[in-house]
Amino acid sequence: QVRVVESGGGLVQPGGSLRLSCAASGSIFRVNVMGWYRQAPGKQRELVAAITDIGSPNYADSVKGRFTISRDNAKKMVYLQMLSLKPEDTAVYYCNVDGLTTNLVRFDSWGQGTQVTVSS
Repeated sequence: QVRVVESGGGLVQPGGSLRLSCAASGSIFRVNVMGWYRQAPGKQRELVAAITDIGSPNYADSVKGRFTISRDNAKKMVYLQMLSLKPEDTAVYYCNVDGLTTNLVRFDSWGQGTQVTVSS
């Protein structure tokens, strides 16, 4: 069983910054892609940023230049540093982890989500 837990959300003023963290734990043999998604009220969940096991990132156009994704493979953690936050960044942010269990079964697990609210 694989568990994914996010932390670091909160309320921030426009122009402010937040850092989200996500930890994967359990019967994990290998972690492949780790990513952050978000879902705003009334909208579909969308990819914010993802990073491969060798550290290659990709970003949604809306966050390029403002958000940075990074990971610590030894700790099985992924981070999202968010700068210059805008009200339109307000959403529930979800962490997604893809990999193999110790039984060499593919997993694709989601966290419970963390709320990010950008408002004055």
